[in-house]
Amino acid sequence: MKSLRAYIITRIFLTIPMIFILVTLVFLIVRIMPGDPVRAMLRPGAPQEYVDNIKHSLGLDKPLIIQYFEYLYNLLRGDLGESLAPVQGRPIVKDLREKFPATLELSIFSMAISMVIGIFTGAYAAYKRRSFIDYGFRIYGIVIYTIPVFWLGLMLQMFFGVYLKLLPVYGRIGIGLTPEKITGLFILDSILTGNMAGLVSAIKHLILPSLTLGLYISGVFTRLTRTNMLDVLSQDFITAARARGLSERVVVYKHALKNALIPIMTMMGLQFALLLAGAVLTETTFSWPGLGRFLIDRILYRDFPSIQSSVVFIAILVAVVSLLVDIIYSYLDPRIRY
Repeated sequence: MKSLRAYIITRIFLTIPMIFILVTLVFLIVRIMPGDPVRAMLRPGAPQEYVDNIKHSLGLDKPLIIQYFEYLYNLLRGDLGESLAPVQGRPIVKDLREKFPATLELSIFSMAISMVIGIFTGAYAAYKRRSFIDYGFRIYGIVIYTIPVFWLGLMLQMFFGVYLKLLPVYGRIGIGLTPEKITGLFILDSILTGNMAGLVSAIKHLILPSLTLGLYISGVFTRLTRTNMLDVLSQDFITAARARGLSERVVVYKHALKNALIPIMTMMGLQFALLLAGAVLTETTFSWPGLGRFLIDRILYRDFPSIQSSVVFIAILVAVVSLLVDIIYSYLDPRIRY
């Protein structure tokens, strides 16, 4: 069996070509798409001289192979280029640095909600196997994941925001309550700066979008937890625990659940990576100023450099999170190092 250090080194060396392939695919797809990307982001009838100047500034008038190596070189230097709209010449890395904390904050709370709901319902369904509760939670796990996430968000907005008027339905914090920027995470920054009004407002604004994503993903964890729990409950050490006279609740929640959580952690990491990359519909529904909303806005503006850089950033982010998940999993379960 490989040592943990050898496994980590191997995974890092496997991740590097994967990121290289992702970056290459994004570069090629953006450039082989039908149509002229510069013409697409300009108004009809723009002078050809103006179009040629923009192509020259973007390096699109150079041979493809030269564009590719220049792009890789700039990427390694952390230079993602400059946006063309709505503010021309603004560094894209600055936009991503501002938008990423909002997506990260939303993803963290959404994942926490999905884990609490999913693990509890899945474990309880396994505990009450073949009962009415078990069937109910199994149906919940299927139905909640098939509901369109934007529709779920709209329903929560209508009920809690419009009818009950309890929670805000858009934005990230109330006007004039934005805390001093330290980490970019409004809840954490409000705590660090003692901005209690901003903390309350940030939490209220976060509840509905995080609940939307959390409920949507919880169905995955409900089914996965139930399946793993049933598998663990059939093993010999569980039979031995029952033979020692331990209560069924202790057997299920103290012994079985602890062992069932190991494969669930892998799914948790993958789902968290997907949350960081794919909260587009939820951010759009709640006007949440994160990466997903930023990408949609740049598509509407036909901002070619920002679209390309955003997709590359998200792809690298997912690859890095997947690497970290594999390392944690290999630490918890040494069998996968074979």
